[in-house]
Amino acid sequence: MFEAYTLTRRLHLPAAALCALLGACSVGPKYQPPAMEAGAWARSEPSPLPRADDPAFWRNFGDSQLIRLVEAALRNNRDIREAVANYDASRALLRQTRTEQWPTLSANATVADRAGGRGSESSSDQSAAGTSGEVTGSASWELDLFGRIGRMVEAQEAEAEASAADVAAVQVAVVQELANAYFEMCSLNERLRIARVSADNQARTLRMLQLRYEAGEGMRFDVDRGRGQLETTRSLIPALEARIGVAEHRIAVLTGRPPASLVGTLQPRAFLPGAMTVTPQIDAPGTLLRRRPDVAAAERRLAAATARIGVATADLFPRFSLSGLLSLSSIPLFEADSTSREISLGASGGFLNVARVRGRIAEAEANTGAALAAYERTVLLALEETENALIRISIGKGEVEHLNEAVAASRAATAAARARFDAGRVDVLDLLNAERASLQAQDTLAQARLRLAHAHLGLFIAMAGGWPDQMPDASPMATGRDNVLP
Repeated sequence: MFEAYTLTRRLHLPAAALCALLGACSVGPKYQPPAMEAGAWARSEPSPLPRADDPAFWRNFGDSQLIRLVEAALRNNRDIREAVANYDASRALLRQTRTEQWPTLSANATVADRAGGRGSESSSDQSAAGTSGEVTGSASWELDLFGRIGRMVEAQEAEAEASAADVAAVQVAVVQELANAYFEMCSLNERLRIARVSADNQARTLRMLQLRYEAGEGMRFDVDRGRGQLETTRSLIPALEARIGVAEHRIAVLTGRPPASLVGTLQPRAFLPGAMTVTPQIDAPGTLLRRRPDVAAAERRLAAATARIGVATADLFPRFSLSGLLSLSSIPLFEADSTSREISLGASGGFLNVARVRGRIAEAEANTGAALAAYERTVLLALEETENALIRISIGKGEVEHLNEAVAASRAATAAARARFDAGRVDVLDLLNAERASLQAQDTLAQARLRLAHAHLGLFIAMAGGWPDQMPDASPMATGRDNVLP
């Protein structure tokens, strides 16, 4: 899948001297992004659904409440704010690193009051009295002959780009978690409605059994059996209500609110939003990998690690710096002055400790190998997520179709069993079994719909359409913008 990746381990001194003669050069390996041959999708069957290419994919579900929640999360989610703050710090560090390319300036000024010796009549003592001043300015500039500073800037630029991709990746993760929690809340509300309707039907059956028993036409056994089934169904309701509350708490926190702030304010949906009305544009794997922010972040960190090999390699050679000093003094002040100027060329660095430098180079190369492995792992996981979403959608559609048929059949069977029971043609056990089967089929269908909604959302997330094109350029807290997306 990936082409071979090699690292330059050493640069000979004659080549370095040639670089110095021709001008500044950069030692260390030149970064080349690894080639990716991802092939084709195992499940690429055409979809009859319309395709959605809008990066704001949550709009394609056609749920205004979900849209408002996602927009609130992009404004207020603390994970996103933390990622943006980290990006701001990375940009600040980049600006700081770039200043290494320019001279370092410093200045110093002193003023001294000198008094002559008492009782002395010598002219030398009299001339020493008075106020003197001195102004000194200095400049130091590292001549980046071997590209050490250039590689440092290159590494930090890549880190800043990786941090920007991290912001997009966090946005994707937050939107995915929010939408999944919202879909689960919708599904739980649907299951709660089914349980309550089933409990009402079973309560009606129990009343009939109670009346028959009191009239001497039935058995206590039938009443107890009917009550047991009713209470079993009713026991589902508190558990579903608790899970709905948990989902509402998760949604509130993801949108930057206290957990209980949304309880009772969200409009329950009887069914899931239109999760099966659109499908994302399914591009070739290579296009997908170039678009995913997590892959982009891993690739940029690989580039940064590669540049740091050059930073370490440059320590094999001396660091040449050009220094200048200008001193202006006056004794006494505002009278005769003296000026001194000094320009020097110095050499420093760890090139005399070759073993230590080569240890740092080996460390940088090992870190680059780790970054390459992390990049390859990220690519494989991205492909896996997409393949998993495709297979879940393919299988989930068939599951929902079969369960729709099962629900229709169980409802018809329940209606027939009730009619026959009212006519005294079947035992109550047949009616109770039919009601239980109908409840189970409807509940199973609601869960299958939730899984299919998760699969569609997972495919949107895996495709990551448009996210890397929305890289942040500043913190929303610093600029007053609500979020880093337009």
